[in-house]
Amino acid sequence: MVKIIASSVRKGNVLDVDGKLYVVLTAQNFHPGKGTPVTQVDMRRISDGVKVSERYRTTEQVERAFVEDREHNFLYEDGDGYHFMNPETYDQLTMSVEDIGDLKAYLQEGMTVVLSVHEGVAIAIDLPRHVTLEIVETEPVVKGQTASSSYKPAILSNGIRTLVPPHITAGTRVVIATEDGSYVERAKD
Repeated sequence: MVKIIASSVRKGNVLDVDGKLYVVLTAQNFHPGKGTPVTQVDMRRISDGVKVSERYRTTEQVERAFVEDREHNFLYEDGDGYHFMNPETYDQLTMSVEDIGDLKAYLQEGMTVVLSVHEGVAIAIDLPRHVTLEIVETEPVVKGQTASSSYKPAILSNGIRTLVPPHITAGTRVVIATEDGSYVERAKD
């Protein structure tokens, strides 16, 4: 275990709190005008999925668990969960639907992701920053509407709703940010 100061905790880190492993969902530093600066950390317990919120003084020490981050390819999903393969050793790991959460909508067959592995168990996933998806449904183009005006709603091939510029039509492939599901640009392929 490695001790780090609370203000350096980041999303995706794995912390050991009282002998239990937690994956950090969000970490924010607060510097009030008066008083001690604190770090607010929202975490999910890996063993049972319980969400916990903790506040630490920014100079307090927390234990960071040793986790190996390694590239894996997404293979398929079934009743057991999501299956990934290490391209170097061909070892396979499975993650549950709860561990992947909302990111499951962006997983595509063959996609390379980074899995955080602790003692042979995948505990966290990091997707590529952008994915290319197709627009399935959107409103028609209105003549005279400028490109700089408001965005219109669209439904992507993975079922997620997003906002796209007015010139984008159904059937267009677009690049989407996996962090928040927002439109980045029209795909270049």
